[in-house]
Amino acid sequence: MTSQTVAALVADAKQQIQNPTVDEVSSELAADSIVLVDIREPEERATTGAIPGAIHAERGMIEFYADPTSPYHRPEFDTERRIILYCASGGRSALATKSLQLLGYRRVAHLDGGLKTWAAAGQPLEAA
Repeated sequence: MTSQTVAALVADAKQQIQNPTVDEVSSELAADSIVLVDIREPEERATTGAIPGAIHAERGMIEFYADPTSPYHRPEFDTERRIILYCASGGRSALATKSLQLLGYRRVAHLDGGLKTWAAAGQPLEAA
């Protein structure tokens, strides 16, 4: 078996998922048509803040929260809803988005470039 780098895994995931831009995510958020999910660790959120309206579901638990058969399932995760994940720069959220697709989510995407591109574009942040 040939091993891969994490960069290769992320690049592969990005080719199989939707990668909306900051402007696209901002438009969907303004239309109140999505569930925005921050998958970063609590320490990251405390340091850099979060996108207003985002729910928190750390990366290590995302599949458990998303699977309706899991005792950890959270009602915000619904395979029929539009869900957009984000992390700091887009790597973890790309991998998590691919995982949710494997769990049957068809309307899932991730914010391309993550919170870094969101903040660089001058979009709002709130204390987490």
